[in-house]
Amino acid sequence: MSTSGVRFPGDSTSATAREVVAEALREVDAVGARAVQNETNWRRGYLAHFTRLVEAGIGSPEAAVAIAEAGLHAANERFRFDDVPLSKATDSARVTQAFHTRTIEGGAEPETELTIPYRGERLRGRQLTDQLDAWVANGVITASCAQAVTRVQQNPEWLRLEGDTVAVLGAGAEMGPYRALLRWGAEVVALDLPRHDIQERIREHAETGAGRVHLPARIVIDDASEAGADIVHELPAIAQWLEDIDGRLVLGNYCYADGGTHVLVSMAADALGSHLRQRRPDTALAFLATPTDVFAVHGAEVVTANDRYSHASRFLRTPLRVVSGGRLLQRNYPPLADMGICDALVPQQGPNYAFAKRLQRWRATSARHDGALVSLNVAPATRTRSVIKNKALAAAYAGAHRFGVEVFDPATSNVLMAALLVHDLRADEAPQVEPWMDEAQNAAHGGLWTAAYHPRSALGLAAVLGVGALRG
Repeated sequence: MSTSGVRFPGDSTSATAREVVAEALREVDAVGARAVQNETNWRRGYLAHFTRLVEAGIGSPEAAVAIAEAGLHAANERFRFDDVPLSKATDSARVTQAFHTRTIEGGAEPETELTIPYRGERLRGRQLTDQLDAWVANGVITASCAQAVTRVQQNPEWLRLEGDTVAVLGAGAEMGPYRALLRWGAEVVALDLPRHDIQERIREHAETGAGRVHLPARIVIDDASEAGADIVHELPAIAQWLEDIDGRLVLGNYCYADGGTHVLVSMAADALGSHLRQRRPDTALAFLATPTDVFAVHGAEVVTANDRYSHASRFLRTPLRVVSGGRLLQRNYPPLADMGICDALVPQQGPNYAFAKRLQRWRATSARHDGALVSLNVAPATRTRSVIKNKALAAAYAGAHRFGVEVFDPATSNVLMAALLVHDLRADEAPQVEPWMDEAQNAAHGGLWTAAYHPRSALGLAAVLGVGALRG
């Protein structure tokens, strides 16, 4: 763990997460908070508590907001930037260097039509509309997701995001909107680590795109290695630099890191967002939610899942459930439920990943409650490098189609999610009645919400079935 910059308050990442989750629940669900405090095996036991965080906020918008705000407060008071609470990290007195702005103008003409790459083709017009309809019919995306993408398709002038500047944290990430935004001619701030390979890739996309890219640079020279910034260690300088960027700022967190570092990056991004919202109140926030998390879902998804369960083969299901003591192929939702809880947490991704993503959801809920414009959409399971390097997850993804789950290629996912970002920034839609409904809106869940079986109860079988496909 880092000893400078953003850091955990102690040596145990599990202890910190447990304390924050307990504090998040304390006001709304005292019993749940005590259960978290008494958890002796966080590595395995966190799953139930992260489900409780969702369940405790259903039916009461006030409770959901209270959970989010208590969790964020607890985290910001515990995490440190060097020797101070993270909430004080962006104080101008802590700035030890200043970034210059290096701007790259793309040489291409902006695309004026929404197209999405899919299985070797570039879908446009009626082809794209038909595919959206097929995804809805197959339970891969929600109907609201298809409607949102269609609305962007019908308003191609939105693609350029005129007047907005999108600050992409993790511009080199596979799931981020960086490349799509550049093809559409948007104004972008590209923030990622000052590593030569990452910055070279960012610069190449900037030069071949149609947008304008602003980079933080220590000195103004042509060497790409001098661009980039480390949000964990250079947070105060980044905050000061972004204050002066032109246009309405959209701060999008698309960062990923392994283990506890992912939590540190999420906390740094959260502190940055809070700072910018204070200094520039019109700042919008954007996030991608992972489908391998816990979500409350609408009745339409529950009906589809239960219909699939009733039509699934009992000749396969019954013996497997008997042999496994009921652990395999459990139904996803109770029969006749008018809404459901889809628990798709994956233990292989670990509690740090779940904690980092939950912090983002909390900030989305809190900021939206405060009147901010927020874009948070559930992205589909995607074959990113970070996923397929885990052999168990790679095998599960390869066999997921056997259980009605479509795993997307990164090229499809990032354009689809970029289109949803454009929709959220331009469609001027009011928030939903409850925070869980905002999270369920426009979701591209990939089929996890409409699967017949509880995702973890089918994960092992999917992996077994996927091993052969990977070898092939």
